[in-house]
Amino acid sequence: MTRFRGTTAGAVFVIAAVACVASAQTIAPPSGATLAATCTGCHGPAGHSAGAIPSIHGRTEADLLQAMLDFKNDRRPATMMNRHAKGFSDEELATLAREIAANWR
Repeated sequence: MTRFRGTTAGAVFVIAAVACVASAQTIAPPSGATLAATCTGCHGPAGHSAGAIPSIHGRTEADLLQAMLDFKNDRRPATMMNRHAKGFSDEELATLAREIAANWR
């Protein structure tokens, strides 16, 4: 009986260790295309806005990133962009700026 308990305890330990390793794996960050898809609702398809919201089509990566960081850090007045930008890490904003500059031209 003692031998069985040791085997069971060992099995439980192995299963717990595998579960911990599996849960410790990092999830891949969202792609630039996935992040940029959220922009089309206001800025239009491929950044071509038909309304009062500025178009972001054709802007450089540096300009886009600076604008988003300024929104995030309340250095640029906004009604909504400051709220949106605060929901992203600086790395996600850089990925977003790179995606838009490369593919929305």
